[in-house]
Amino acid sequence: MRDLLVVGIVLIGSLYALRQPWVGVMLWTWLSLMNPHSLAYGFAQTFPVAAIAAIATMIGLLATKEKQSPFSESPAIWLLLFVTWICFTYPFSYNVDGSTEMLSKVLKIDLMILVSLMLLRTRRHIEIFVGVVVFSLGFFGVKGGLFTLLQGGAHRVWGPGGFIGGNNELALALIVVIPLMRYLQLQATRRWAQHGLSVAMLLTAAAALGSQSRGALVAIAAMAFYLWLKSPKKVASGIVMLAVGMALLAFMPDQWSDRMSTINTYQEDSSAMGRINAWWAAFNVATHMIAGAGFEMYNPYIFALYAPVPNDVHAAHSIYFQVLGEHGFIGLFLFMGMWWSVWRTGNWLIRNGGKEPETLWCKHLGAMCQVALVGYAVGGAFLSLAYFDLPYNILVIVILAKRWILNLRSQNQDKIESMSRENSVVATGNPSSAKLSTI
Repeated sequence: MRDLLVVGIVLIGSLYALRQPWVGVMLWTWLSLMNPHSLAYGFAQTFPVAAIAAIATMIGLLATKEKQSPFSESPAIWLLLFVTWICFTYPFSYNVDGSTEMLSKVLKIDLMILVSLMLLRTRRHIEIFVGVVVFSLGFFGVKGGLFTLLQGGAHRVWGPGGFIGGNNELALALIVVIPLMRYLQLQATRRWAQHGLSVAMLLTAAAALGSQSRGALVAIAAMAFYLWLKSPKKVASGIVMLAVGMALLAFMPDQWSDRMSTINTYQEDSSAMGRINAWWAAFNVATHMIAGAGFEMYNPYIFALYAPVPNDVHAAHSIYFQVLGEHGFIGLFLFMGMWWSVWRTGNWLIRNGGKEPETLWCKHLGAMCQVALVGYAVGGAFLSLAYFDLPYNILVIVILAKRWILNLRSQNQDKIESMSRENSVVATGNPSSAKLSTI
């Protein structure tokens, strides 16, 4: 039944995307984040659902006239530069053949990000897009939160596969999506929706803690601190955050507390020291190879040459050292520049959203996207998720919201100029002059 449901949704959605390609963007986003086919038990697991959705979307893109340049804002330009550099470094990879699969995966994700920027335009598009992102990951948050509560936090919450197959990776994704849930709650007008999203946020936070990820604990603490710092009611918000945090932490078992306490004694933890060893390997690679060592640098040969402990081979476990080792200092500069540009676009939304009453939602969206970026920046320091779709979806969201405000202002200005011309005609009593002025 699950197989028929997933494949049926994909086929119907893909047919609809041929005429309305923005639907294909939503379908692709759902498939790439949630991997619903991995939850099935039969033929859907190997059915090319993502390829079908992408092809239908691209055909619809070619046919529609309702598209725009994806490079109207600086984050998209930084993304283009980053992807271009990745393609340039690919032939210089230590293992070119081994890097091909990952390069193909990254290019597919980034291509669909650019397609999203071309096809999504309206407020309705933006809010549906945010809703799809929240549903795709919130499903695992609610499910994992219930599991944590029912099991008393004794067992770890694991991801569905793909980028977020591990407990640590899933925890970061859940943390990053919580602020987007909060945005939807701010826009909700029905009490049941507001309360439902409150429950979803609490369960998602419980699931993140239930993953027993130390990086997730640090990331969620950083997000909470940033929220408190920006809150206009610091005392009230601080009390609420403290109460919720203490309630969740009190629920977790002793084994969870014992694992979290190793943050202070990381020198004695083999996993933590293995990550540090991989960080040094990435740094040393970047100092010797301007293009880095490519996606497949985590092997005994590279570590024998560049790691302090040659036989301790680990993945980078950090978005920063991951990009540094794989694509060198130039790649890291472009990667950091892209996210700094996304942050600044969020700032622009906060400053400009609300200047017109109908743009207040953009202010809320920009603020929550910044909170999500704090979670990604802090939690990503301990995980290899540099190419994961979710943060790039945030890039799409802030660009679309800024473009929406600029388009609204342009339309309002056109209306003002039109009214001014009409008033001048009435004042002069010469309708022919109006015709001349509008040519």
